[in-house]
Amino acid sequence: MGLRRGFHCFLWGSVATVLTVLYASSTNSDRDAKSAPTHRQASAGLVLPDAAPVRSNAAVVRPDAVLAQPDAALAEPAFKLAAVTPPDANVGSSNVSPPEPKDECLLAQDCIDQYLWSLYERARKIDTNKVQERYKVTVKKKGKKRTITRTRIKLVTEDFTWKDPDAAAKVGMSMQDYVIGGMERSFRLKLYRLMRAADDAGLAPGITSGFRDDYRQSIASGRKAATDSSYHGGSRRGGYGHGLAADVVSTKGETRAERWITTDLLWKWIDEHGAQYGIGRPYLDRDPPHITPIDSKEYVDKRGVKRAGS
Repeated sequence: MGLRRGFHCFLWGSVATVLTVLYASSTNSDRDAKSAPTHRQASAGLVLPDAAPVRSNAAVVRPDAVLAQPDAALAEPAFKLAAVTPPDANVGSSNVSPPEPKDECLLAQDCIDQYLWSLYERARKIDTNKVQERYKVTVKKKGKKRTITRTRIKLVTEDFTWKDPDAAAKVGMSMQDYVIGGMERSFRLKLYRLMRAADDAGLAPGITSGFRDDYRQSIASGRKAATDSSYHGGSRRGGYGHGLAADVVSTKGETRAERWITTDLLWKWIDEHGAQYGIGRPYLDRDPPHITPIDSKEYVDKRGVKRAGS
């Protein structure tokens, strides 16, 4: 009886031990099965939605290795997140200063000529000339009637738009090359500076006449020099490329009366400021649009050396 009772105790103790081992194994297996997917999900969650598809390394990593080194498993996705983040295109742009504006026309003759040509194009080629008109009247003197001739001044409006194109065509030149290119180079620079300053002052200057050769001078009307003696470029003054005169008006105003007012203001402005740019009006009211360098022979002869050097 004692032997049988001892055998039963041994048998039941062995069964209890086996059950304990089986229970512990199933518990550890469930814990590992739950923990491994948790780390896989964490790794996949760190990849950017708009990043290129990346084959996950979590599928080939053993669960026990992930549990052993969790920080190393998460480091690679974190690095990929930084790599696909686009740089800020605006970083540093606020510190870049815009280039300062420079008047490159002072260094480029073509630019100067183009600006002067634009002033010529925007000016109306209309002039008002004083014409002496002779007319007959009948008078009564000492009871007798007789007819006499009298003279009066008549203002005549002339459109001379056709004259420069006609002169340019005779020498086979473009209008710009003829009108602007015929003026002396240093005078064009002075004229450019003067006209730019007048433009900035709101006077809207325009050029009605630049270079004139002998033919162009011969068809000019009003107060003018001899055919070959014009400082606009007559043959006695050097001809093409040596013109030292231009006629300027204001283009500001809707009507001709308004333009007369602004033109008079432009001429007065030139009298006050022209010397700063080396240009003046040698004839004043006798030929108001006419301007020339103050160191030229024409200006010195008409206004005097002191005035030219002031």
